[in-house]
Amino acid sequence: MNKIVATISQIHNIDNLNIVEFDFENMKLKMMSLDLSNDIKVGQKVILTVKPTNVAMAKNLQGDLSYSNQIPTDVEKIEEGKLLTVVNTKTKNTKLQSIFTSSSLKRMNIKQNDKVTLLFKASDLSILEVIND
Repeated sequence: MNKIVATISQIHNIDNLNIVEFDFENMKLKMMSLDLSNDIKVGQKVILTVKPTNVAMAKNLQGDLSYSNQIPTDVEKIEEGKLLTVVNTKTKNTKLQSIFTSSSLKRMNIKQNDKVTLLFKASDLSILEVIND
């Protein structure tokens, strides 16, 4: 499971729907949620999580996408299997994984040290833990 330490920067809500914005390494991340705990406040530090199977990867990304969360990163290690591949990346001090088909790895010609962009929807991001300093 990917873990991202971030700070809540904004909370937008209408009825039970919440869009929570986070600051992560000077990047903006967004989460969609139906219910928020009372611990969730602007300025609060949290650990976010997204499943590696929900993280898409782009190489040479151009244009606009509907993905709210786009993290530029570097490929550190590739664990290629017959059907699935685990790609381990690092952005600043955070390690993140993406799991996708091995045929996509070959088609995209992803190699160690490549610069790629990780993509995931706001509905795939969740708060794992509130950090009480």
